[in-house]
Amino acid sequence: MPVEGHWRIEMSDQSQMIRDIEREVAYTRQMIGRSVLSESVMNAIRQVPREAFVPETERCFAYDNGPLPIGCGQTISQPYIVALMTDLLEVGDDAVVLEVGTGSGYQAAVLSRVVKQVYSVEIIETLSIQATATLQKLGYHNVSCQCVDGYLGWSEHAPYDGILVTAAAVEIPTPLIEQLKPGGRLVIPVGPPYDYQDLIVVEKSQTGEVREKMVLGVAFVPLTRSGK
Repeated sequence: MPVEGHWRIEMSDQSQMIRDIEREVAYTRQMIGRSVLSESVMNAIRQVPREAFVPETERCFAYDNGPLPIGCGQTISQPYIVALMTDLLEVGDDAVVLEVGTGSGYQAAVLSRVVKQVYSVEIIETLSIQATATLQKLGYHNVSCQCVDGYLGWSEHAPYDGILVTAAAVEIPTPLIEQLKPGGRLVIPVGPPYDYQDLIVVEKSQTGEVREKMVLGVAFVPLTRSGK
């Protein structure tokens, strides 16, 4: 378990956030194909102090069920979306997962509570440095971060049991499909920048065949590319 230092989750706020996530799941159950999220994912959401991953000016909103700005034109995702995307990976506690778009580090922290190892990449150096420091300070030692172009993934540790992308791509990056283990899942928002996108689950069969399934509409910041 992470060492949370002086961060203390206010149980009333945390409980309200959990109830909000459960209501969202119930409301979208026909689209997402499930009426509840796994207990391991919900426990991870309970364990991670979201307030530690948002700017001081936003901490009074930390447990609201909505996205928040984290600087550099980026956001921390809505808690429901964080929980849903984690659940859609359908990975076990021995899994090795790649996250594209470290941002504040919150999604990586949640993933770290349900898998063996998280590798996370972030193209914005300021955010990568801040997230790495926050994750280390709070004791999430099974998360490794790197400042690189996330479109290209992190081939050194591939193949991955699951890959989660926290920014919208105009197309599914081929390198990520290549780095996905047969039998693994890639969860990614796909669509035009600064507009509504489709949250897509990509499944790679044991024989390498790829199948895509649209889950629901979402709105993410765009996936930033080097030199773009």
